[in-house]
Amino acid sequence: MGPNYVPGKKDDLYEKTIQRTVLMMGRYTEAVENVPCGNICGLVGVDQFIVKTGTITTFAGAHNMRQMKFSVSPVVRVAVECQNPADLPKLVEGLKRLAKSDPMVQITTEESGEHIIAGAGELHLEICLKDLEEDHACIPLKKTDPVVSYRETVMDTSNIPCLSKSPNKHNRLTMRASPLTEEVSVDIDDGKISNKQDMKDRGRYLADTHGWDVQEARRIWCFGPESAGPNVVVDVTKGVQYLNEIKDSVVTAFQWATKEGVLCSENMRGVRINLEDATLHTDAIHRGGGQIIGTARRCFYACVLTAQPAILEPVYLVEIQGPDTILGGIYSTLNKKRGVIQSEERIMGMPVCNVKAFLPVNESFGFTTDLRANTGGQAFPQCVFDHWQQYPGNPLDSNSKPGQAVLAIRKRKGLSDEIPSLDKYLDKL
Repeated sequence: MGPNYVPGKKDDLYEKTIQRTVLMMGRYTEAVENVPCGNICGLVGVDQFIVKTGTITTFAGAHNMRQMKFSVSPVVRVAVECQNPADLPKLVEGLKRLAKSDPMVQITTEESGEHIIAGAGELHLEICLKDLEEDHACIPLKKTDPVVSYRETVMDTSNIPCLSKSPNKHNRLTMRASPLTEEVSVDIDDGKISNKQDMKDRGRYLADTHGWDVQEARRIWCFGPESAGPNVVVDVTKGVQYLNEIKDSVVTAFQWATKEGVLCSENMRGVRINLEDATLHTDAIHRGGGQIIGTARRCFYACVLTAQPAILEPVYLVEIQGPDTILGGIYSTLNKKRGVIQSEERIMGMPVCNVKAFLPVNESFGFTTDLRANTGGQAFPQCVFDHWQQYPGNPLDSNSKPGQAVLAIRKRKGLSDEIPSLDKYLDKL
């Protein structure tokens, strides 16, 4: 059973025979007759049906075991390609093996044809690329420099209601954007708030825990991207005819818009869109998906541009251990890298200090090398993804740091240098 299997349905369900059970002995395998409970073994014969995780059982009515939830996110990415174009099938096969061997890694193929590997950090990616080159694909590779994943968000409520008209001019949508609190975004990421919940239970949880209006909380249409991300569409309309008939089209547009934001086609995070009004044609043929999806997407983009758009950057929690004498070197290295010190603890009975700090992932490349150089090799850092924070500055200003980051991402993705203006998405009555 794959991770998308639902009991009672046939999707992502395969019936196959396990050919052999083997014991993993370092680099070698040893065939065994049977494996008692509590042991780790290898199974031969089901490899092609498992992408990352799956549940193998002899019971027809069994439920899936839950997928592992990691405390870190794959926030550093690198693009790979083979030096010899004839080796492309080997690269694709190698990427599949890498995805199976490391549950943390995310592998995607961009529209441009680039193969992207996303990992938890610089060291993790280095190990994955070494495994890919030497064990999985066994071919020489070309690799780009590591790139950080950003998120797009809004910092304020839209200053005007945003209107978009369909191409045939018979349908109009009016929306506003506002920021979600970080607590709501984290609850959505953790699965405490999701599409799968009962509508009333979800409404009560949002009202009790986060102070939402109960009626609005019950009228959440969807989450996005991937139907589970920390962005929501809320229906706050009153008495609009035929609204349910365009719901699927609006949801599709929202998944598209939150997957590819307006600033630099990165995922959105922490955005709430309120659908305030809709004027729809009485004839169903004039309000089909072809008319509504593009219109809703333009409206979402207009909402973001009128709500003080911003860029979120990922932040590591870095823990550094070392003797008291090197604290000056630790602090100076962190200050150069925009690090923010959170705590400093001395370990009782030992001349060792434990420093915790927040370090932007964008500044983490080469951090370990600099730290070792400034402390004579006596400091030992450990990094783990902790949270997202606003990249200080205005992303619409090309001279600011976030503006330069947006420009670099747009160039890398083959988009125009200029962020589209509001007039492209906002229509007049």
